[in-house]
Amino acid sequence: MARRLRPVGLGFVETAPVRLTFTHDTAAAPDAVFRALAEDVPGWAQWFAAITLARPLDGGTRREVRLRGGTRFEETVLAAKEAELYAYRVDVANVPGLRALAEEWRLAPAGTGTRVRWTFAADGAAPSRLVLKAARAGLGRSFRDAVTSLDRRLASR
Repeated sequence: MARRLRPVGLGFVETAPVRLTFTHDTAAAPDAVFRALAEDVPGWAQWFAAITLARPLDGGTRREVRLRGGTRFEETVLAAKEAELYAYRVDVANVPGLRALAEEWRLAPAGTGTRVRWTFAADGAAPSRLVLKAARAGLGRSFRDAVTSLDRRLASR
C-alpha cells in the first residue's frame, strides 16, 4: 500500500538518520553523466538493474520509478545542476516503515572522466532503519554495477 512520506529538502541528505554514501569513477565526462541522470529518465531502466520503469512526470519536475520486487516511488526533483548535482526526494512509496527518503548524485571531474558520489538518505521506524543499514553492501554493489553499466552505455553512443 502506497503511503505519503514526509517532504524533505536537499539538506536532509546531510542530516538523515540513515546516510549511505558510495563513490565510483567513470570514463564518461560529467556533462554526459548528468544528461543520463537528469534528462534521460526512461534510460535508467537500461543501466540500473534494480529499476524496471522510470518516467518523468510534470515536465521533469517529478518522476515515477518502479523497482524489481514491486517497490514503487513517486519522486520530486530537488536539484538539477548541470554536470554537478542531481537530487530527488520520494513523496510516495509502498515501503513499510519508511518516513522520508532522498537521494543525491554528485558529479566531479576525475581525470578525463567523472567521480560519481551517490548518497541514499532515509528516515523510518527503528526496524526500517536497521534493515536499510544492513542493506548497505547490497546497495553499494547495485550502485557500482549501475555506474559501470551507465559508463558502458555512454561509451557506446
